[in-house]
Amino acid sequence: MSERFGPPIPNGWFAVAWSNDVAPGEVKSVHYFEQDLVIFRTETGEVHVLDAFCPHLGAHLGFGGTVVGESLQCPFHAWQWAGDGSCASIPYAKRIPPGAKIRSWRAQELADMIFVWHHIEDEPPFFDLPVLSELGSPSWTTPEHFDMTVKAHVQDMTENNCDPVHFKYVHENDNVPESEVSYDGLTMHVESVSNYETVAGSFDMKLVRDTWGLGLAAVRIEGIPDCGLMMFSSTSPVTREKSDSRWIFTVTENLYDTAGKEFIQNLQEGVTQDYPIWENKIHRPQPLLCDGDEFLAEYRRWASNFYSPPPAGSLAERPTVRRAGASR
Repeated sequence: MSERFGPPIPNGWFAVAWSNDVAPGEVKSVHYFEQDLVIFRTETGEVHVLDAFCPHLGAHLGFGGTVVGESLQCPFHAWQWAGDGSCASIPYAKRIPPGAKIRSWRAQELADMIFVWHHIEDEPPFFDLPVLSELGSPSWTTPEHFDMTVKAHVQDMTENNCDPVHFKYVHENDNVPESEVSYDGLTMHVESVSNYETVAGSFDMKLVRDTWGLGLAAVRIEGIPDCGLMMFSSTSPVTREKSDSRWIFTVTENLYDTAGKEFIQNLQEGVTQDYPIWENKIHRPQPLLCDGDEFLAEYRRWASNFYSPPPAGSLAERPTVRRAGASR
């Protein structure tokens, strides 16, 4: 295990493209989980993700491959592959060989992103993508997009969500926000309270962060009457050495022209403040923690649930754990 980049690639749901990157009839090559993949959208709009190389003679389906109806056609000999990985057609063959199949990845769309399920042992999903009630609501704005690539392991990036101390020293908060962290099986929930100065006035606002696995997080700001802000992110391992992070930002319509634009800008700036830390840190498998790092200790135990196999005594086997933080 490399100390610089940490543990292997975890199991979970991870975004591999923006939805608008792949229009009906289009094909896109991507590289995630240290593997080459190909995304295609059928003529009826269904999105599918397959291993990139044709089982026939190894042609890369993302370079010259074309969508034919509901299948992806290889550029080399025109073998056609259905979204479930089965061979749909071989134009010059009398029969399709037994076992003619390519790996198909479970794919879903959420928050303007295309997600796939990654599991090191190819097991089915053990948790679902979250429901985000703000998306598609007429009272919320059309989401704005932001993305970045970071030389860091996905676990180290997710760790920020339960590290209230860094808000003071990295994000220049006046103090460490009072925080509470709870775990409900495979979901982490964090609440922090801070004072924010905005163009609309000064507010004691609650930052609510929900994390599903090591790649999905929603951040909501509460405290302004009848107004709200939500950002949702997927951080996906390209390799152990590199992660892609995609973010959407949306606010209630009645907030956008006052403080909404400022909030979105501040949140984007907050992400970029973390960037130089992520890019240059090493991963400590057994970090030296103090008595003010209780959240980080719990997080490390919870994160172990997303590797194969999870160690005995991981948080998935325990009841909900709750801690109360204090300002420092």
